[in-house]
Amino acid sequence: MNFTIYPAIDLRGGKVVRLKEGDPAQMTSYSNDPTEMARRWLDAGSSWLHVVNLDGAFGESDDANRVALQSILKLGVPKVQFGGGIRSLNAIDQAIGLGVKRVVLGTIAIESPDVVADALKRFGVERIAVGIDAREGLVRVRGWKNNSGISAIDLALQMRTLGLRTLIFTDISRDGLGSGLNIAATRELAEASGLNVIASGGVHTLDDVIATRDAALSGVIIGRALYEGTIDLKEALATSVVE
Repeated sequence: MNFTIYPAIDLRGGKVVRLKEGDPAQMTSYSNDPTEMARRWLDAGSSWLHVVNLDGAFGESDDANRVALQSILKLGVPKVQFGGGIRSLNAIDQAIGLGVKRVVLGTIAIESPDVVADALKRFGVERIAVGIDAREGLVRVRGWKNNSGISAIDLALQMRTLGLRTLIFTDISRDGLGSGLNIAATRELAEASGLNVIASGGVHTLDDVIATRDAALSGVIIGRALYEGTIDLKEALATSVVE
């Protein structure tokens, strides 16, 4: 089994930021140079980057973020996983055309699951992931602002019937707080759906990374912990080898 660590680069207005519980009012800015930050994580040995267009997710102008993404891709990044406001086949096609390795779909999985089905057929299962962002077990959409009323497990099962293989699960109540991952809920989702689940939201120490690996999850996204130095990426990557 492969276990992958994804350093997160969340973009808002072309800057690298992190939000607490997905709230734009609780934003910390870490860098005005996303490309340099991407280079830092690549130099540490990462083979993937997880890039999020927060402005796109919130339905706002995202020109600066798209410029930043293009600049990051010009580094010759091995693999970029990219999401945020991607809600059409054309938008998926554009991202892949730029060099994105895997596109993460969120709101569209709830509002137009047929687009997910078409994307899987057109671009292949390795190119498409669905991000399930939940609070108290219910999926949130539109940049986490709206409650869909659908449970995370029900949505995961629906996506599996469409042919999806890769899922990213975020417990919003923990995201950006450094309070530790919700391993129990993430593992339950993986076991119920049979999908490859990447954990996200609340990673704080190396123990969180190890717990994710030991829970037989397929990967973990690390954001604030890298930027605030509670996790050293090189050390984390050394733990990612599954015996």
